[in-house]
Amino acid sequence: MARVLVTEKLAEAGPQRLAKAGHEVDERLGLSPEQLLEAIPGAAALIVRSATDVTAEVLAAGVDLVVVGRAGIGLDNVDVAAATRRGVMVVNAPQSNVLSAAEHALALLLAQARNIPQASTALKAGKWERSRWEGVELHGKALGVIGLGRIGTLVAQRAAAFGMRLVAHDPYVSEERARQLGIELVGLDDLVAQADFVTVHVARTPETMGLLDKELLSKAKPGLRVINTARGGIVDEDALAWALDEGIVAGAALDVFSTEPITASPLFAIDSVVVTPHLGASTTEAQDKAGVTIAEQVTLALAGEFVPFAVNVSASEASETVRPFLPLAERLGTLFSRLNEGVPQILEVTYQGQLADYDTRILTLSVLKGVFGGVVHEPVSYVNAPQLAEERGVQVRETTTSSVQDYVNLITLRGGEHAIGGTLAGLRGEPRIVMLDDHTVEVPPADHMLVLRNDDRPGMIGMVTTALGDAGINISDIHVGRSPEGSAALMVLATDQPAPPELVTRLRGSPGIFSVHALG
Repeated sequence: MARVLVTEKLAEAGPQRLAKAGHEVDERLGLSPEQLLEAIPGAAALIVRSATDVTAEVLAAGVDLVVVGRAGIGLDNVDVAAATRRGVMVVNAPQSNVLSAAEHALALLLAQARNIPQASTALKAGKWERSRWEGVELHGKALGVIGLGRIGTLVAQRAAAFGMRLVAHDPYVSEERARQLGIELVGLDDLVAQADFVTVHVARTPETMGLLDKELLSKAKPGLRVINTARGGIVDEDALAWALDEGIVAGAALDVFSTEPITASPLFAIDSVVVTPHLGASTTEAQDKAGVTIAEQVTLALAGEFVPFAVNVSASEASETVRPFLPLAERLGTLFSRLNEGVPQILEVTYQGQLADYDTRILTLSVLKGVFGGVVHEPVSYVNAPQLAEERGVQVRETTTSSVQDYVNLITLRGGEHAIGGTLAGLRGEPRIVMLDDHTVEVPPADHMLVLRNDDRPGMIGMVTTALGDAGINISDIHVGRSPEGSAALMVLATDQPAPPELVTRLRGSPGIFSVHALG
């Protein structure tokens, strides 16, 4: 059981899921920065939304932190770099509010085009102003989409239903993908020159801050209308006010601002500006999804399992083909370090077969997680495993090859004087160790194993099994490994309990036994 500190309100389903997993949910809402520093020690997980700043100072105080969860998409309030340096995983809920955010962008687009909030306010004030609030149709207009991620794509698809022509700017999207969506990819200058409406859907980074600045807006098609539901600061608000005043931009609809919360701005006095207080994710459905998703991600992180939405893991995605091999890769790493009685300076990881066609970086992280899990005193995660390797001067060499002789897929670890290989066997995908020190074996990985190199002569198996029986150690499985020359010179035994050190010492001193390694 771990303590999970929650500093902002989540939908009840999230804390309930954490409690069901056996964790202590410590909900403390509205903490000041000083109070957060006092509350964070002892917490294994911290869950926040957008109001809590997870600074380097907070992370340093959270000496027991394993994971920080952001219940939403944006990570502006989390120092991800500092978390990574400390080996703390950062997770978010990137798909929780995509539909809500896309729908809100369309709502603002329509509100801006038809002056809906202004007309509503006027009518409620007793003014019937049909001519004043005349709008424009969306049909036939050009929509410029900056950022074709999940939300930008959803907005584009929905705008197409209104009969809008779609242009977009996203350097990470291929021409073929854009064609499939019915979108023309253009540069930023061309986009603002062609578009009647521009909608922003990129993350706030140093590169995107002030993306829509005075220089870019000065090149805009006269009458452009700007919608921003992404993050404040991407649209330079001073530049936008200037463009509105100059008549270059006809109107704007903003859900986000460079400073939040905000209750006063020169933009608020402009009739053609529609504003909402960061409501993009403010739907019942999005909040439920965010709470449940972040609880799931935090639970996986605390269990040391693969976390799909980890943002500071070098390979945070795993294909359906790769994912079943993650536990095997970690187990192979653990057994390998025990065979070597430490970590060799060079670790060679080879992926053979179908695995070679996929991104295997997450498998290598799993291997490192297993390798260091048994040799360091601190918790090992997908985040800090590469750092541990670098700090200890371990060179990791990863190779892939589609050629394999006996197995559809094979993972092999080599380094020092030892090697181990494993695969998943049968329809159920059961893990099997199929190679130890270049001897062919086939044994399921067990919690307690003994590996013995021995003279190839009669009586060796009987001697070893008798010694274990005399010590009260039950043998659950035994396999004899064949060397490349065909001689039976290796034994692998799975036992119900660990072999005591004195038994291992006695076996090492027995005639015909060359080496004994207790793997757990």
